[in-house]
Amino acid sequence: MRTRPAGIGSFNADWMGSLPSKLSAMPLKHLAVPGSHDSFTFWVDVHAPVGPDQKAYVKYLATIFSVLAKKVMVKWSMTQNLTFKEQLDAGIRYFDLRVSSKPGEPGNEIYFIHGLFGHKVRDGLSEINYFLGRHRKEVVFLDFNHYYAMDTEHHVYLISMLQEVFGGKLCNNCAVESITLDYLWEKKQQVIVFYHHPSAQGIPVMWPGNKIPAPWANTTEPNKLIQFLETTLQERAKQGSFHVSQAILTPRVNTVAKGLVWGLRNYLVERNLPTIMSWVEAQRPGVDGVNIITSDFVELTDFANIVIKLNNRLLSEQDRKAR
Repeated sequence: MRTRPAGIGSFNADWMGSLPSKLSAMPLKHLAVPGSHDSFTFWVDVHAPVGPDQKAYVKYLATIFSVLAKKVMVKWSMTQNLTFKEQLDAGIRYFDLRVSSKPGEPGNEIYFIHGLFGHKVRDGLSEINYFLGRHRKEVVFLDFNHYYAMDTEHHVYLISMLQEVFGGKLCNNCAVESITLDYLWEKKQQVIVFYHHPSAQGIPVMWPGNKIPAPWANTTEPNKLIQFLETTLQERAKQGSFHVSQAILTPRVNTVAKGLVWGLRNYLVERNLPTIMSWVEAQRPGVDGVNIITSDFVELTDFANIVIKLNNRLLSEQDRKAR
C-alpha cells in the first residue's frame, strides 16, 4: 500500500466544486466525505496544564513528571500531523472537535484539546474561514462533540464566536435530506456546525448532535473495528441524519504502556493502516452506504483521495440505471 503524504500541495482543495452535476444534486448524506479524528491536535503545548479530559491518575503522573510525562502524552495525544490548511487542501471536510477552557485562566477563552491544550479555537476557525473564502464551493462539517471545564458563559462565548467568524457561511438547521451541494452553493453557505450541548438549542445555525451520529468502536483490534463499522452501517438511520464511520483504533492503558516510547502513530496506527484502508477502499456511498469516514493521521495514506474517489461508484450506478 502506498503511503504518500496527502497534505502536500492543494491536491483536493476544490474537490466538492469539481464533482459532476449528478453528484452535486444528491443529498450530502449520500456522498463519501473524508474526515479527521481529533482534528486539531497537530500542535499541543507541553508547558500548559494537562487537560481536564484526562483521568485523575494521568493528571497525577503529569504533576510528578511535569514536562517529561507531557512529552509521553504528546505521543499519544497527537492524532493528526497536518495543520488545518493542509487538511483542507488534502480534501478533509469533516472535523471532529473537542474543546475546553483552561481552568483558572481569567476570561472565556476556549482551546482545542486532546489530553494537552492546543490552539485557541478562534485561530483554528479563522484558518478554516480563510480557506473557505478562497474555495467558495467547498463545504465543511464542524462537529463540536466534547466540552470540558465549560460553563454557560463559555458556551455563549463559543457559539457567538462561531457566528462572528463564519457569518452568512453558516447553514441553518433543516431537513438533512434537503442539503445538497447545489442547495448550499445557491445560498452561499459552506459551514454546517453540530453542537452537542443544550446551550445551542433554538439557535438556527447550530445543528443538534443527533443529526450526526458517530458510533465509536473503542477497540485496539482492527478486525473488531471492521466488524463494528459494518454493523453500524447496516443500522444507519434511513432518515434525518448524516453518518460518521470512525475508522480509528483507540489505545488502552496497557497499549500506552507497551508503546510508551513509540506513541500512537508508530505502535497502533501504522501497523494496522493496511487493514483499515482495505475496508475503506471496498465501501460505496449512497443509500445504506458510507457517508463521512474519519481516520487518524490522515497524511499517512492517500486517505482523502481514496474516500473522495468512492463517489465515482455513484456515477457508475446511475449509468447502469439509465441503460
